[in-house]
Parts: sequence; structure tokens; C-alpha cells
Amino acid sequence: MTGVAPSISAGARRYALFMLAIVYMFNFVDRQILAILLPALRDEFQVSDAWLGFLTGPAFAMFYIALGIPIARYADRHNRRNLIALAVAVWSGMTALSGLAANFVQLALARVGVGIGEAGCSPPAHSMIADYYPPAQRSTAMGVYTIGISAGIMLAYLAGGWVAQNIGWREAFFVVGAPGLVLALIVRFTIKEPKRGHSEGREATGSRPPWTETLRALWTRPSFVHMTVAAGMSSFVGYSVINFLPSFLVRSFGMDVATLGLWLGPILGIAGGSGFFLGGYIADHLGQTSHRKALVFIGLTGLLTAVMYALMFSADSWRTAILLFIIPACTANVYLAPVLAQAQSLVSLRMRAVTSALALLIINIIGLLLGPQVTGIISTLLEPQFGEEAIRYSLLIVTSVMLPWAAYHYIRAGRSIDADLARATEHD
Repeated sequence: MTGVAPSISAGARRYALFMLAIVYMFNFVDRQILAILLPALRDEFQVSDAWLGFLTGPAFAMFYIALGIPIARYADRHNRRNLIALAVAVWSGMTALSGLAANFVQLALARVGVGIGEAGCSPPAHSMIADYYPPAQRSTAMGVYTIGISAGIMLAYLAGGWVAQNIGWREAFFVVGAPGLVLALIVRFTIKEPKRGHSEGREATGSRPPWTETLRALWTRPSFVHMTVAAGMSSFVGYSVINFLPSFLVRSFGMDVATLGLWLGPILGIAGGSGFFLGGYIADHLGQTSHRKALVFIGLTGLLTAVMYALMFSADSWRTAILLFIIPACTANVYLAPVLAQAQSLVSLRMRAVTSALALLIINIIGLLLGPQVTGIISTLLEPQFGEEAIRYSLLIVTSVMLPWAAYHYIRAGRSIDADLARATEHD
């Protein structure tokens, strides 16, 4: 492969990327198993949508976000593979412990533990991928990695829905949590740690800069600011929909969670995974002439997604709603791989993990911390007027407002992306 030294074979790179995608899949299985279980948890603990939003948002996100930069700083200096292996073990163990929760508070604390573990996944993984694959192939590689999101959600829905319906919600946590402990060992002893700058023939000769220097460098790149704010808004919608879609279908149409999982699992796995991969592939293709085109494409795709969600949340049957969901399940995901890849390409070698953490910090504050919580609060406020249909209108409001807003920022990011990329080696 052009620009890659022979010390890491093509097979070793592909295996590492495959395993990192599996890690990310387990990450999202353990993160999103909660969504399919929300109807059961609502009945078990007798809580409102605002509290369910807290469980799926802030309870997980607070430490996940707060630890991102310290962990990334560690990853920019030390072995990233070992860090990922430890993270997998922590979040998998805490997911299994969620099944032992005797009350809502204990479950929330277990979710805090899951968030702490998952904070050690993406920044080092993004940094490793950037060292495995050169810039011209990086969005595609990141697209393969992010397929783990849709694959994880698919498994969470399929396994979680069936186990919750036929055995119990507690057992669902055990089933998805325990295998991650084995995965942690596989990662530790089979993945090769790449040399920093390997894919580009560059060498990290300078010392690791303070994270504040990385922040200042990124602040002077308008494309990074607009791109990550836009991605946060896309994520706001994504986490809101993925966490409350099962509740919408159960409350509005009376679906049982096993049937729901059988329908939504494959859609999220196949259509969602296609969106992640195609987003990266198309961005690499468009980026051969101008990276601005890739960001404009993402913005226009977001507008299409908003239209499809509006039709979906106005549907009068679960079959119509699910069929309409196929398109936004794909198009809603095209933004992530290009944004993550471009963030890695905007900075010097020893800034990459921290850059990833800062990008995820912005994306997750807007998306993960606020998305489910705001959506749950809106639903709770609408409940006196709309009853069980309140979640429908909450999701309709969120998708109709946030996605056009995000499209504006993607297009703004496109205006400066090519000039900002030219400054990437300033701190090598």
C-alpha cells in the first residue's frame, strides 16, 4: 500500500482494523442494550422519560466525557493497544453488574462504570487507525471501524429484545457483558501496536505538546470547530432516536420488544452499517479533488435524513414507520467516519489522540449528554397533553430542528477545510 512501510503487513493492518471494529461493536452493544430495555426498566422502577433520558445520557456520559482527554493524553505517550484491552474489560464487567441492580440508583451507578470503561476506547483506536492507514484511505478505514456502531446496536436489539422478552432484562445485561472479558484478552495478545506516523512515513520527533496547545491549534482551524459542532448535533439526533425509538414503537403501536428487536436489529445493522462505510468511502472519493465537497455532501444528506424522520414520526402504523426508517438509518450515519478521519488529519502526530478526545468531547457533550436527556424532558413536558404519544412528538421536534442546523455547520466547515489540512504538520 502506498506510503506504508513494510514493518506492518497488509494482513496485520486488516486484522487490527477488523478487531478494532469488533471492539467498537462490543462498545455499542454494551452502551445501547439499555435502549431496548427502557420499556421494562420504566415498568420495573416506575420512572419518567426524563429519568430514562438521564440514564441513557448523563449517567453514562458524565465520566465518559470527563475522562476522554486524560486518557487520550496517556494514549499519545503510551501503548494504545493495552489501554483499549483494559477499557474493554472494565466496561464489559460493569455491563454485567448492571443486571444485579436492585434499584434505579444502583443501575445508574453501573452505567457510570460503563462510561468510565468506554472512555478508553475511541481516542486510542482512532490514533492507531491513523497510523495504520494513510490519509487517502483513512476515511474508508474509519468507515470500517464505525460499522461497529451499527453492528453493536443490531446485536443489542436482537439479543436484548429476545432475552428481555423471554427470560428477563437482568439476564440481557449478563449475556452481552460477559463475552467482552474474553475480547479484552484477544486484543491484548493479538493486535500489533503501530509506530506513530507509520502510515505517512512521518516521525514524531517532537515532544508531546500540552493538551492546551492542541486545543489552541484546533481553535485556529474553523473547519474543526464547525465540523465537530455539526457532528454533535447529528449525534444529538442519533442518540435521541436510538434510545427512544423502541419506546415510541411500544407506546404508539403496542409492539413487543422481541418483535421490535427482530425488525430494528437488521435495519440498524445493514442500513446503518452501510451508512457508516459509505460515508467514509464517498468522503475519500470526493476528497481527492476537494474536501469541501465531502462536507457539503454530508450536510445535504442530513437534510434528507430530517425529511425522512418527519415522515416516520408522523406514520400511523408500525410497519410504515419501520419501512420509512430504513433510509434515515443509513443516511444519518454518513457524517461520522469523515469527521473523525479529518480531525486526525488536521493535526501533528502527537496531537492525534487528544484531538480525537477533543472532537469526541464536543460531539458527546452535545449529542450523548444532552440528546437523550433533552428528548426525555420534552416528552415529559408533552405527556399531560399527548399521553403515551408524547415521545413521538418529542422525537419529531428534535429531528426537525437539529439536523438542518447541523447541515449549516457542515457547509461552513467546508469553506476552510482544505486550507486547514495544509497546516497539519506545523507541530511535528
